Amino acid sequence: MYWWLPHNFEQKRAYLEERARIIKAVRAFFDEAGFTHVETLVMQVCPGVDTHIHGFGVEGGQYLQTSPEFAMKKLLVAGMEQIYQICPVFRREENTKLHNPEFTMIEWYRSGADYTAIMDDCVALLRSLNVEMFRFGDKVCDSHQEWEKLSVEEAFKTYAGIELPEDLDEFKRIAPVRVIEADHWDDVFHAIMAEKIEPHLGMGVPTILYDYPASMGALARKKPSDPRWAERFELYVCGVELANAFSELTDAAEQRARIEADMKLKREIHGFDYPVDEDFLKALDHGMPETGGIALGLDRLIMLATGAEYIKQVLWNG
Repeated sequence: MYWWLPHNFEQKRAYLEERARIIKAVRAFFDEAGFTHVETLVMQVCPGVDTHIHGFGVEGGQYLQTSPEFAMKKLLVAGMEQIYQICPVFRREENTKLHNPEFTMIEWYRSGADYTAIMDDCVALLRSLNVEMFRFGDKVCDSHQEWEKLSVEEAFKTYAGIELPEDLDEFKRIAPVRVIEADHWDDVFHAIMAEKIEPHLGMGVPTILYDYPASMGALARKKPSDPRWAERFELYVCGVELANAFSELTDAAEQRARIEADMKLKREIHGFDYPVDEDFLKALDHGMPETGGIALGLDRLIMLATGAEYIKQVLWNG
């Protein structure tokens, strides 16, 4: 074996050939649906506003993107209507079976649509890939059968046996998992999700888990019919989270307030924050149309399509 190839390259060849096939199929799906493929810059002023997602800083006060979201939304304001991007993203997180600090994302947006249109895209995309069965360990999932759609509120009642309270102390009191004094509301939520709910999602058929608490949709529009909830969904296959989607928030003033609140919480929990992307907020103020958008982890999708055990098996240099 050549010194510059991974030692297990021959073992990985089948995974990598399937990776190439799936990427080709994904591009064909969006191209045939009338989307324009865009390529935005990887270095950004702000890598993202999620409290618990951390970026890599580079020289000049910029960051490697954790998502191309802000850049793509600026293109929507400029008049583009259906766009997608397959690109590398970078997040400071541990190497695990499902995580790698550098990974590939598919992100797409539909102008004049909401998150229900993106749900339909997900169904059509997975069915277009010519994958008979998605697998992770001993779990299987058939995307050609009718998908499960479950609200977060229903999931907590069904699998955790509780209703979601707004009060943190009450949430800690009724939580069916171990919590500690320092936990914030989001910490309790994520702990219950990981232990009680996610293991049941995407089993047999994919699950769309929708309508998250409004506080957990920093970039999502609140439901007009019930503002306690944000129009956000996540896609699960074989218990693995594949995608995160929104009906996008388009109000610049509300978006600034949410970003500032999230960065305040980030400072409290993690001891640092990120600058606001003022150009993004100016774009929203100029006017972004109603839009549905999503980010989907391509490497995880390929893992599930090939039955790989861990993410590095489907990365070229993993």
